Amino acid sequence: MAITPEERAFVREADPWGLIVFKRNIRDKEQITKIIDDFKSIVGRSDVPVLVDQEGGRVQRLGPPNWPKYPAGAVYARIFDRDPAKGRAAARLGARLIAADLLALGITVDCLPLADVPVSGADAVIGDRAYGDNPAKVADLAAAIAAGLRDGGVLPVLKHLPGHGRATADSHLRLPVVNTDRATLEATDFAAFRPLAKLPLGMTAHVVFTAIDPVSPATTSVTMIRDVIRGFMGVDGLLMSDDVSMNALSGSIGERTRAAFAAGCDVVLHCNGKLDEMQAVAAAAPKLEGAAARRAAAALKARGAPDKIDLAAARKEFAALLAAGGAEIAS
Repeated sequence: MAITPEERAFVREADPWGLIVFKRNIRDKEQITKIIDDFKSIVGRSDVPVLVDQEGGRVQRLGPPNWPKYPAGAVYARIFDRDPAKGRAAARLGARLIAADLLALGITVDCLPLADVPVSGADAVIGDRAYGDNPAKVADLAAAIAAGLRDGGVLPVLKHLPGHGRATADSHLRLPVVNTDRATLEATDFAAFRPLAKLPLGMTAHVVFTAIDPVSPATTSVTMIRDVIRGFMGVDGLLMSDDVSMNALSGSIGERTRAAFAAGCDVVLHCNGKLDEMQAVAAAAPKLEGAAARRAAAALKARGAPDKIDLAAARKEFAALLAAGGAEIAS
């Protein structure tokens, strides 16, 4: 597991904004650190963002035996229900510990927190990843997690804008369509994101909201990005698409890429590792300039140095918070 000569040539020519790593790319600490260092060397930018999906629960790219296993978001919600202050504390500390794991490898961006609000009957793709089914509680815990990541020198990515919790399909597999009226969406799904609008990075959802745009999913919808994500929610940070290779989107990879940029995404994610598709994405992507470049620069500038922490003591404190909520962390 290393960057191949063909990938090296592609990265040198395409000069992507960042790198995202997955479980398939990771064997151990030394190996993934070398991949990240090699990537930075090829692009010639020491501050190049390196992303991962490290939520805890079902979505965790780094795990035992080399890294701890963290709880799903629903665990923090249960602690919050017993004691809101302890729920916030557990969420923030868990994220701070995740940040320590990531930063030690050179990973500087975590695709977390979620502000999705699941409803009864929705697809289980969100499920226990969410911080509850109440928009205010979801926003509260998402803010705590974002703060914990930033305490540890890692940038958070708010997802999945403007909400994946009501979707009745997994967008990895097919296009979810939500028929809920706009007033309800604004009071529930969209409401959870508004308090988090000033986070430096956000990720769109491949979900159609027929009350607003009956055709295009949010990722490729000018109306959804302009009127809802940038407008109603007030999101002003860098906006990235979810993975454009997911089956929810239609058309060629190049067409999907162009549609996401035309709708208002600043950058797009491509995640399946297929070199021919990466080349097509790069060919379809415009130069990062103007407002998108300013938002990208502002996002990178928002990442500060990690605060000082006694990791051994913090892990004991975290375990105690989880135990009080009926959960535990696995090493």
